[in-house]
Amino acid sequence: MDGFGANEGVIMIAATNRPDILDPALMRPGRFDRQVMVGYPDIKGREEILKVHARGKPIAPDVNLKTIAKSTAGFTGADLENLLNEAALLAARKSLKAITMEEIEEATIKVVVGTEKKSHVMTEKEKTLTAYHEGGHAVSTYFCPTQDPVHQISIIPRGMAGGYTMQIPTEDRSYKSRKEMQEDLVVLLGGRVAEALALDDISTGASNDIERATKLARSMVTKYGMTDALGPITYGQDQGEPFLGRDMGHIRNYSEETASIIDKEIKSLMTTAYNRTESILKEHMDKLHEVAKFLYQNEKMTGEQFKEMMQEKKPDLPEELPGGVPLSGATAE
Repeated sequence: MDGFGANEGVIMIAATNRPDILDPALMRPGRFDRQVMVGYPDIKGREEILKVHARGKPIAPDVNLKTIAKSTAGFTGADLENLLNEAALLAARKSLKAITMEEIEEATIKVVVGTEKKSHVMTEKEKTLTAYHEGGHAVSTYFCPTQDPVHQISIIPRGMAGGYTMQIPTEDRSYKSRKEMQEDLVVLLGGRVAEALALDDISTGASNDIERATKLARSMVTKYGMTDALGPITYGQDQGEPFLGRDMGHIRNYSEETASIIDKEIKSLMTTAYNRTESILKEHMDKLHEVAKFLYQNEKMTGEQFKEMMQEKKPDLPEELPGGVPLSGATAE
């Protein structure tokens, strides 16, 4: 690779996830001087990847790879391979002769959220809290126009999560608007607000939601320039460590005064989102109770069931949720 050898016709290819830490000597002309950025596949790319990984696997007639490609926006090639492998394992456990769409659906959720912990026994209090928490996420999502539709809600623990509200993107996106990100904050805070309104208490279950929301709000302020007070300016700079296993460093290139404004803007975004979430859930408290009741009794709810429930005009509610939580005292003020 020194440029003097008679090596015409020899092509060397290498791949890395960290091109920023490569020795500049490797990147000079005549060496690795052609760079090809491989991003997430689009819908056509996902379909072709699925065709490759579906070879040799018994696929049932009801499985449509194009439909799977549409519902897996944001999946990498490795995710898609994992999805079909998991679906094949699920079909084998059921002693099926072919992989059906049901196994594909279950495998998609397993890849995104994690393995279901069926052995975990929840107390009535935990079950009620999780039902309201996930119901809060789902109802908030329904009334935020920019959000992807709810695909499934569950209060069965999976991976590190005690429950989940799963949304599947309906289309490939290369960017996000400020309104979408503001509504992301509203949805992330839906669980915490639902707990406070319905149970008059809050729990540690929202810790990951709050962490993600705070990180998003900080990025909106310091990275994307989405606040009027600070304008379209980037504050701070992330610097990667050249050693594996080390955390990312952060270089602060702004004053204490600016740091104070950044903190205020982040708090303002979070407070505004919290107030909007609270307003949505108070206005549709009957729907929150109904979703929580269904989740308590059935543990899972499909996107179709959720949509039908949200479109019903007058739900028939009991006086209290199983577990002894009264519904009459938790209505909107």
